[in-house]
Amino acid sequence: MNILLIGNGAREHALAEALVRGGGTVCAYMSKMNPGIAKLCQGKVEIGSLTNFSAISEFGEKNQVKFAVVGPEAPLAVGLADALQAQDIPVVGPTIECAQLESSKIFARNLLKKYEIESNIEFEIFQSLEGIADFVTKIGKEHVVVKPDGLTGGKGVKVWGDHLHSEEDIMKYCQEILDQNGRIVIEEKLEGEEFTYICFVDGEHVLGTPIVQDNKRAYNGDTGPNTGGMGSYSMANHLMPFINSGDVEYARQQMELVVKAVAQETKEVYKGFLYGQFMKTPKGIKVVEFNIRFGDPEAMNILPILESNFVDICTQIIEGNLHGPLKFSEKATVCKYLVPEGYPVSPKANAKIMVDEDKIDSLGAKLYYASINEEEGILYTSTSRAIAVLGIADTIEEAENIAEKATQAIEGSLFHRTDIGTTAVIEKRTQHMVDILDHL
Repeated sequence: MNILLIGNGAREHALAEALVRGGGTVCAYMSKMNPGIAKLCQGKVEIGSLTNFSAISEFGEKNQVKFAVVGPEAPLAVGLADALQAQDIPVVGPTIECAQLESSKIFARNLLKKYEIESNIEFEIFQSLEGIADFVTKIGKEHVVVKPDGLTGGKGVKVWGDHLHSEEDIMKYCQEILDQNGRIVIEEKLEGEEFTYICFVDGEHVLGTPIVQDNKRAYNGDTGPNTGGMGSYSMANHLMPFINSGDVEYARQQMELVVKAVAQETKEVYKGFLYGQFMKTPKGIKVVEFNIRFGDPEAMNILPILESNFVDICTQIIEGNLHGPLKFSEKATVCKYLVPEGYPVSPKANAKIMVDEDKIDSLGAKLYYASINEEEGILYTSTSRAIAVLGIADTIEEAENIAEKATQAIEGSLFHRTDIGTTAVIEKRTQHMVDILDHL
């Protein structure tokens, strides 16, 4: 079965690997050359803009693809699924209307409010500075999160205490958003621990995958600026020490309600991957945000341990007959990203990288190429995350050890967080959850 993959990051490398493992023959349309994806596609790649819909359609038709899988959110947010479907190429990925769940934070929050979905939080929407000071006073400045409405690559959200330290900071950031013709969502700041829950959705059925915890902060100890994600981990029992199976089932049911609400609101069926970012709080499980695609890095934790056939799952999503049970290996995973020096504030681009793939392989680790440039067989950094390594093992400690050793097989002007998936980090987060629940 010929399958079209769109995108060129580490997430798409993991998607390509899962499709090939499921018996698919993959061709990839990428904005720049990812050597890992190209290898899996046996050279059947085309480089171009991910919003050049006619070129993508032509490439798919030329390769006689049965369906397309879209990795990143940006092309879905501007109608890639609609364009491909108009050319009779079915898509695992939502239409432009359904994609508003991620492309517009205002749409998402208003949808949750309108359909009385319990995991919603207090928020207000602003198109000018008028009323902002009053709302900040109402919820208390120490409970403020400011978000621009549109896509920001995981870097647009500013939180009291981390990025905002005064009412002046809040108003200044709101003005910045307005100056860029943006609209503002101000939400209550949640206290608790986040987890990522990615589901497969065929418009009606919502099947969950193992939960993962991402690490957004750039440096060890959860310090430094927010990033697209420095790495992530999942446990062998597919839960977290601070997230139980009841919490996960509640989150799944909330996502089921959201899928139904989207259908009622847009008159269109949501098909694809749906990523719920949830937080366990003293007030229960709450929605931080929704994403309309696999997470990156979370795709690397989930797809390699998927034992069910991924091509079959994609086919069922398209045909509207998705059914379980999904099977995953009972393994722990730890993913660590190597990123250019200076990332995310002033990343150094065009630095040469050397990767010892044989050594990584011998450690039992996996390697996923992300945002790099390959010229004449030589790899160079860009300004984004460069390479992800993954450890898979029976215990989280073993998985972390494998991933950490694998980072040493990559040379260049790169750094990574050494603490992701360590016992110290997991115990700290578990204790944090105990402490805040004890205050109830």
